[in-house]
Amino acid sequence: MSGKAKPSHQAKSARPFGENIRREFPLLIGLGTVAIFWGTGSRLVEIIAHPITLIVVFLWLFAVILWSAVSVARHADCLAIKWGEPYGTLVLTLSAITIEVVMVSTAMLHGENNPALGRDAIFSVMMIALNGFVGLSLLIGGLRHREQYYNLQGVNSYLNVIMTLAVLGLVLPNFTTTTGGPTFSTGQQIFLIVVALFLYAIFLVIQTMRHSGYFMESEHAGVAAGPGHHSLHVQSTAFHAPMLLVYLIVVILLAEKFAIPLDNSMEKFGLPQEFGGAMIAALVLTPEGIGAIQATLRNQLQRSINILLGSVLATIGLTIPAVLTISLITKRPVTLGVQGGNLPLLLLTLAVSVVTFTSRRTNILQGCVHLLLFAVFVLLIFAP
Repeated sequence: MSGKAKPSHQAKSARPFGENIRREFPLLIGLGTVAIFWGTGSRLVEIIAHPITLIVVFLWLFAVILWSAVSVARHADCLAIKWGEPYGTLVLTLSAITIEVVMVSTAMLHGENNPALGRDAIFSVMMIALNGFVGLSLLIGGLRHREQYYNLQGVNSYLNVIMTLAVLGLVLPNFTTTTGGPTFSTGQQIFLIVVALFLYAIFLVIQTMRHSGYFMESEHAGVAAGPGHHSLHVQSTAFHAPMLLVYLIVVILLAEKFAIPLDNSMEKFGLPQEFGGAMIAALVLTPEGIGAIQATLRNQLQRSINILLGSVLATIGLTIPAVLTISLITKRPVTLGVQGGNLPLLLLTLAVSVVTFTSRRTNILQGCVHLLLFAVFVLLIFAP
């Protein structure tokens, strides 16, 4: 009897192992890509003479980084199920911001100095999250559920800090007179670093300890059954946490290589400087945007808001200090002030966001307004 039971037991134990291999196939692709690009040094990524090869390398790295970033979001989502809100969303947000900081840093330090790259990436994150994904989430949620509910105190907490840091970091530099242009002096940079980190730390205390209930799902929201969490294969924290870190390492290693073909592509094809920041923002936000839309379809608008507004807040609260710190260490100038048509677009986006979240319910109209502003953002990249 024991001899017959043994093969059955082995088959059962082998099945989860095989499923894990298939599920973590992106990791094999990512590690293979890391080995290829780091093994060949800069020979592959520095190819400029052949446009087709440059495009292939660019798309290859973009796809692998995006696939790995989606896997980061998947493991963070599993941890969110095990730990509950708001801790799970916080893990997802901090993972994405780690990717963003690394990509912005490597792009800033590569090649010719682009003082506006950090600003462009931060501004792009705000536009893609607040207008693109928020608009899409509200539109899809409104079409499916007519009206959706959220926790007003939580959204107000997000917007309060976002508006303050956005104006201090992206608007105020246009009006200071200590230095010429939309820049800060050394003292002003240090002040903004301290203020941004302090406000973000206070927000985390509010979110995770003192008022965590502000960020829970509204009692009026009836959660709909959907694929979302139910399609995830949740295992132990000891499995998901290391896997999340490994995928993050893959993204970080490839991000350093991706910065080179990104910069070369912009020079080769004459793309606007804002395109680089938009590409970085798109890579960072796509996994979170997918998670936010899935939450909206399940009628979990508060989770969607936690993901998207949390990304914007973390971008301003952590990426701005990172960019300014790199500037102080490397003595490279950094342009922070948003200029041209993007300045009124930023202010309008903040104002519309406040109006959108003044009540506890949303519908398709608000989603359409945000998507219109996102279309303006895309237009201004190529036709400023």
